[in-house]
Amino acid sequence: MAAHYESKHGIVAIPNEQLYMSFTDLRTLTASVPAEYRDGVTADFDHLKVTVRGFTIAVKVAERKPYTLIRLEDDEAPFHFSVSAHFDPVPGGTDFSVEADAELNLMMKAMLGGRIKDALDKLVDGLVAVSQGKQPEFPSDLG
Repeated sequence: MAAHYESKHGIVAIPNEQLYMSFTDLRTLTASVPAEYRDGVTADFDHLKVTVRGFTIAVKVAERKPYTLIRLEDDEAPFHFSVSAHFDPVPGGTDFSVEADAELNLMMKAMLGGRIKDALDKLVDGLVAVSQGKQPEFPSDLG
């Protein structure tokens, strides 16, 4: 069953070109992972693989539209999904948002649906916080 999730929008105090470039190479995303989880993360320019609690998920870049969109899709996951990051220029920065589409059965949708939306919103909030020189909140329930 197809499920679609959209994050809130947040104004990141970084120009869209610069913000987009920080997401282009998936290796740069590993720096934002807390040290205690880094052993479970591998990445190259187009691929990112994360293992937490024995659960592995991998993504690959499926589409890049310079300075406006990066779309990732599953590369090794128990279900098909894609995640799109949107970088829209606005005065003073970038209107940043994330969309996710996933093929979830009814039970998975019931268990994960609200958590996916919350995770997308936290990603936006964290990026906004970092752009303002603040420390983002990282979920404490991963380990």
